[in-house]
Amino acid sequence: MTVQKLTTGEATVTLSRKDYEDLVDSRDYALAMRDITSGNMPLIGEDEVDDYLAAPTPLVFWRKRRGMTQAHLAEAAGISQPFMAQIEGGLKDASAAVYARLARQLGVRIDDLVVD
Repeated sequence: MTVQKLTTGEATVTLSRKDYEDLVDSRDYALAMRDITSGNMPLIGEDEVDDYLAAPTPLVFWRKRRGMTQAHLAEAAGISQPFMAQIEGGLKDASAAVYARLARQLGVRIDDLVVD
């Protein structure tokens, strides 16, 4: 790590890519632990792992876990039920705005609905 002073007097730090990625991973871990302990991050119990893995998409798993029908979730998110079925089946991608509305209705993060 290198620390330098700019002509404005402000200090800057230069990190290797690995150190930077480790720092980001540490931050993400800390945020996840905060969300878990505060109850803001939904967790999957051991008894639900098989259901999660068997679901065609995470969206299907979370919708069913919340006891919602496609029609109900689609209406709440402002999309049609046929489009909802296409998203769940992995046939169509939704916009970030649609995923945000779906996540809000399901009480999860967008990241919980989107497969990498």
